[in-house]
Amino acid sequence: MKDTVITAAVKRRELWIWLTCFIVANVVNVTTIICYATPWYEIFTQLGYVTVLSVMLYVLTVVVRVIWFLVRRFTSSEGGH
Repeated sequence: MKDTVITAAVKRRELWIWLTCFIVANVVNVTTIICYATPWYEIFTQLGYVTVLSVMLYVLTVVVRVIWFLVRRFTSSEGGH
């Protein structure tokens, strides 16, 4: 099997993408706290759900990026060769 090297730049980019997903999940949590007038301590008690939501958002972004890559590859002017 061939070894695969993941560069530090790729690791940083993926970490920033996940961090953005985590921030979006927190914004969703704060929005629901405001909309449903629940106690503010739920910011901390719902942290597990926020983390799971951020991972789900990250996986969704990975799926969209893979689809985008495949579409670009198969519709390139070079014919994919």
